Amino acid sequence: MAQNIQDVMTPNPFLVSTETSVAEAARMMRQVDVGSLIVLEEGAVCGIVTDRDITIRAVAEERDVRATRVGEVCSREPLTLSLGDSIEQAIEVMRTHSVRRLPVLDQKGRPAGIVSLGDLAIERGGSPLGDISAAPPTR
Repeated sequence: MAQNIQDVMTPNPFLVSTETSVAEAARMMRQVDVGSLIVLEEGAVCGIVTDRDITIRAVAEERDVRATRVGEVCSREPLTLSLGDSIEQAIEVMRTHSVRRLPVLDQKGRPAGIVSLGDLAIERGGSPLGDISAAPPTR
């Protein structure tokens, strides 16, 4: 059984700049079949953009997705994990803050991976899924 986040995360996460258009981010998500991208500003992690962010904060508001930048719709200052953090720590962060995806950073603060609710549910036989999903939404 896995002991820490590095054992269950998806390595080599997909990254975009705050200046990437929402349309380009959506195309990238479709092309690589992911629901979230880590957002960088001046080389540092500053946010995460999800398919839901694009839907709610861009499409539903009738923004021009070619002109709107990821930095305008992403969730800023995301909670993050470190490679050595435990699975229990990840579950607690997700439960406490009602989030489903967390960037994982290396010792220098660079994106090393991403861990999702699904990753933890698979590792723990589905138990965190119900606990985290039952938490009230933060937004």
